[in-house]
Order: sequence, then structure tokens, then C-alpha cells
Amino acid sequence: MTIKAVFFDLGGVIVRTEFQAPRQQLAERFGMEYDDLDKIVFGGGLSGTAARASLGEIQVDDHWKAVANRLKIQHEEIAAVRAEFFAGDIVDLTLVEYIRSLRGKYKTGLISNAWSDLRDFVVREKFDDAFDKMIISAEVGAMKPDPKIFQIALDAFGVKPKEAVFVDDVEANIEGSEKVGMKGIHFKDAESTLKQLKKLL
Repeated sequence: MTIKAVFFDLGGVIVRTEFQAPRQQLAERFGMEYDDLDKIVFGGGLSGTAARASLGEIQVDDHWKAVANRLKIQHEEIAAVRAEFFAGDIVDLTLVEYIRSLRGKYKTGLISNAWSDLRDFVVREKFDDAFDKMIISAEVGAMKPDPKIFQIALDAFGVKPKEAVFVDDVEANIEGSEKVGMKGIHFKDAESTLKQLKKLL
């Protein structure tokens, strides 16, 4: 069956932490390991504030207040900490350009487990024009690998699962998309992913 829609994950695919130094320095300042800081920001399981913000159950600011409490700092200080935490992240402009080039021939979309501020980030970084639609977990109340979020994406584009391909760096999310019937591509690096995608298309 012909592919009609191509979906991409954001974090770990289009936006990647290429420079660990800012986050490492931040962790050291708080007297902890890099991974411990990572867990405070992104972890906590499904009952943690990161997951609850990703499901739209709480606002992103409430999550950052919880992070500030965990780090034992004033809430007013968290904006600077947040900026430093993400200072090593880059937007892969080559990949964005390729996604833009697909528009018109294919429907292009984003499926991201993310907080309510993601759409603003994509607009601010000026690559919202690469996508026909953005399916953001905080906005739809479902997170990958839950089949529900993939179904929402497919319905938004009016395509069958076999007509869609999904690129993600997390294996469980690829498995989730494949359970729905989509074709999954496990992102390891941009070069090999684009090779696989071009072959498929």
C-alpha cells in the first residue's frame, strides 16, 4: 500500500541533546549525577508531574514548580535552571528541511509526548511549517506508546495505518505504532533514518 503520511517524533529525533556539558555542569552544581537531574525533570513514572504534564493533567509551569521543590530552589530561579538544562539541545535543520520537502507529496505530522509549551517552542524555532499537523500528548490526553495517540494522528490525516510511517528514537514507541498497523522506523541517527525513509517512500 502507498504511503500517504509520514509522522516524526520530536525529542531525540528532530531536537536532540548534542552537547551534554550545560546539563552536566548544572547537575554538578546541584551535587548530583547527570542522570539524576534528568530523572527529576523527565522521570517520576506515570504519577510524576512530568507524565501528568505530558497528559495535559497539569500545566507545564506546575511541573517546573515541582522540579524547583525537588532541587530545593526558589520558584523564581527555575526559569534560569530550565534554560541551562536545555542549552545543549539543537534542532536538526537538515532533517527539518527534508520534512518540508515531503509536504505536498505526503502529509507530514509530529507525534510527540510533550508538555503544553511544545507548540510555542516549534513556532518560536520557526519549523512549524514543516508539518501539516502536530499531535502533542498534552493537547490530546494520550501518550506514546498508547495506541490511542497513533489513532488520533491517523484520524487527523484521514489515512489508514498501512498508509503511514512513524519515526521515533524509542523502541517501545515504534512497537506501539506497529501494533496499530503503521510502519515504524527506529531512529538511531539522521543519516541512516533518512536512507530507510527514502527507500520506503
